Amino acid sequence: MTIERILVVDDDPLSREFLGEAARSLGYTVETLGSPLRALERIAKTDFDLVLTDLRMPELDGIELVRRVNELEPGLPLVLVTAHGSVKSAVDAMQAGARDMLMKPVTPEGLGIVIERIAATNRLVNENEYLRSQQSEAHPQIVARSPRILQTLRSAARIAHSRGTVLISGESGTGKERIAQFIHENSPRKDGPFIRVNCAALSEQLLESELFGHEKGSFTGAHRRHEGRFELADGGTLLLDEIGEISPAVQAKLLRVLEENEFERVGGDRTISVDVRVVAATNRKLADEVADGRFREDLYYRLHVLPIHVDPLRERPEDILPLADHFARHFALQSGVTPPELSEDARRALEDWNWPGNVRELENVIQRAVVLARGDQLRSEDLSFGAALPVSARGPIGIVGDDDDDDEHSNVHSIYDPAVLANRKLADIERDAILATLDETGGNKTEAARRLGVTARTLSNKMKLWRQLGLVA
Repeated sequence: MTIERILVVDDDPLSREFLGEAARSLGYTVETLGSPLRALERIAKTDFDLVLTDLRMPELDGIELVRRVNELEPGLPLVLVTAHGSVKSAVDAMQAGARDMLMKPVTPEGLGIVIERIAATNRLVNENEYLRSQQSEAHPQIVARSPRILQTLRSAARIAHSRGTVLISGESGTGKERIAQFIHENSPRKDGPFIRVNCAALSEQLLESELFGHEKGSFTGAHRRHEGRFELADGGTLLLDEIGEISPAVQAKLLRVLEENEFERVGGDRTISVDVRVVAATNRKLADEVADGRFREDLYYRLHVLPIHVDPLRERPEDILPLADHFARHFALQSGVTPPELSEDARRALEDWNWPGNVRELENVIQRAVVLARGDQLRSEDLSFGAALPVSARGPIGIVGDDDDDDEHSNVHSIYDPAVLANRKLADIERDAILATLDETGGNKTEAARRLGVTARTLSNKMKLWRQLGLVA
């Protein structure tokens, strides 16, 4: 949380005005009040970033005000200002929840040091909260053996040292986020934050708020000011995953940030400047999206400064077994078991599979195998390919097969078979088509939505409803 708006509470008019002017001289927006009770009312209605309060006041003393504000607005920093400082009062203030204490007379320089210290602490807290929210079963190292992915990494290393915007393209699940993180970690910004946002996972309003932040009261549910990902990424790198999913309105605002490095929060009028390197990722062909009028041409060229393409796993088979070994070790250690070895038949099965869901599908297959396998080896029977959804949920629809399919595939039906389609409800056919497409894409909703010609949000809403009704697992 940045410090922008400060509330000064002091019953002494001269002291109140002097403290207010000191804060204004540092560039902050300041409101002053002489009544701590009135201050509580204002804090309940207005979004302040810092409260400076006198210690001794007739209605409430500063320490009691600190306690009440902490109950009303947890996390709002308060600084006690007093001419009667003592070790006991300082201890009482900190125990009540004050961030700091200033002795009168207060100078603008001294006030500035305290405010900057609080702002720095806020930034660290926000970054830590973000990082905790992003913790997952991620594998930050890149396992690469094939010449194609090694060449991609060499290109990424060269690009890392530039300041230009990067556009990473490739099918879903190929590891575009890993490449983005590799670029950040090899760039001059490596000590800054690496922030990511999945543009396909949020509605237009929520995405705009996540990217640019919002002011208190800017929309229903905006109870406090919210700093967006651009502010969190200041001095670092921002990954915009699934960039092809953003709406025209957000595209326009994003273009301005890329051109001018500044923006306003939703519902705000203060211009915020940031120093952020943007890395965008997409599984769509953005040039085709531009041609079809779904993506701004000027934004496309702003993003397409330093392009990188990540090949699908089926085109770099040398990476399949090293990745499988890596995932097996990772999930075994995570489960507290001895890392299993891959049997020869399991290795052949892994190499023979086409991996429509790419590295993400391989990761899921190995995770299931490690969890379900018995013994210290993973065998071919432990591998469950294309099993993102249970067969019982898919119904009779499978893949198109020839009449002379062998017995192993005799239970697979063609979706064009009239016996399969006749007398079935359209809703059931729709559900089967969606589930079959999700199966084909390794469970990737964004890619499935693209193939089906619907939005990712529509597909997610349908899946949520079907789960509630018990129609899918």
